[in-house]
Amino acid sequence: MKSKNLFEKLKSFWKLLGPGLVTGGADDDPSGIATYSQAGAQFGLATLWTALITFPLMASVQEMCARIGLVTNHGLTGILKKSYPKSILYLMVFFSFPAIVLNIGADIAGMGAVANLIFPSLNANYFSIAFTLILLVSLIYLPYLKIASILKYLCIFLLVYCVVPFLSKQDWLEILKRTFIPEIHLNKDFLGILVAVLGTTISPYLFFWQATMEVEKMRHKKFHLVVNKRIIREMVLDNDFGMFFSNLVMYFIILTTGTVLFNGGIHNIETVEQAAKALEPLAGHASYLLFAIGVIATGFLAIPVLCGALAYIISETFGWSEGLDKKFHEAKAFYVVIGISLVVGLLINSLGISPIQALIYSALLYGITSPVAIAIILHISNNKEVMGEFTNGKLSNFLGGATLLLMTVSVLFYFYAN
Repeated sequence: MKSKNLFEKLKSFWKLLGPGLVTGGADDDPSGIATYSQAGAQFGLATLWTALITFPLMASVQEMCARIGLVTNHGLTGILKKSYPKSILYLMVFFSFPAIVLNIGADIAGMGAVANLIFPSLNANYFSIAFTLILLVSLIYLPYLKIASILKYLCIFLLVYCVVPFLSKQDWLEILKRTFIPEIHLNKDFLGILVAVLGTTISPYLFFWQATMEVEKMRHKKFHLVVNKRIIREMVLDNDFGMFFSNLVMYFIILTTGTVLFNGGIHNIETVEQAAKALEPLAGHASYLLFAIGVIATGFLAIPVLCGALAYIISETFGWSEGLDKKFHEAKAFYVVIGISLVVGLLINSLGISPIQALIYSALLYGITSPVAIAIILHISNNKEVMGEFTNGKLSNFLGGATLLLMTVSVLFYFYAN
């Protein structure tokens, strides 16, 4: 009887999860995995504590975005268009398009390269093309509820990264020490990787995606719901669990590469396939295979979020019909943006831009827009005319302000160091 009640509770909890879980899972995309792998390989466990620090910052900003979507029934782009100067809106679009497309390109390339490691007889480009076609067809032909369900289940695959460290011997006391006692080295390389970790964890496209998905979720309720405190509480639970899940995966990727690769003398990892390949002789075939499968799964999770966020941003900006629940003929421009972003992302490698270059360029563009986006989110969240009784509390403002300060300092450091 107790087991049945537990099952029912878990089932209810799973149903409650949605945009928060998917957003958190999408944050651990192949490009993010490459960044975390480089942090672990280059500095061992020295950056393990960043998973703890970024969790409350990431959760606070994403919660504000979700709350804005629920209360206003608009995505962030719609609110910007309605309540702010057009110059700010166009600035966000101008920087978002190339940043997201470059990110998509790096993720597609990473998926193809890792699939090639599993099936070396087939060229990586063939896998990249196949993955792109699968994603394009799925996003066009599957209804929103089916896409949302698939993305939720894809999050489960990220748990493979929590298994990998247990396949090799670990010094858990040392790991606990490095987790809770921050270690900082005042040199360009270490500070640079901290900026990279922060930039790939708190990315503007996630702000836009989660706000819009909360709107879509409400639209698909069987009857119209008035936003109340219960709905807000459920959203907060979904959001906090999703961000915790994201940072948990980040933690175990740094842990895996920080023990296996760093201790094995492999300190330079620039791509996910390098990380996966390096694990095999040091941690065994199972670790290597799990790591590679995780990369492909998270690519299928993250790329729809990337190109979906971009399509919503541009469609809301120009007033086009939009929504993953609409048929192609009902929102042609929306789906054309998705198609263009996928195809251009696929072609990036043929233009001579390596995945790591694409990541650097996208991180720079994200870095430029993040402080502006966070400042706007804070302003909207404290605007009683927009948010009514659901404005920010003191804790949200403190964490949001800390995130804004940290992202601004990161951008300034990036330009100073480069």
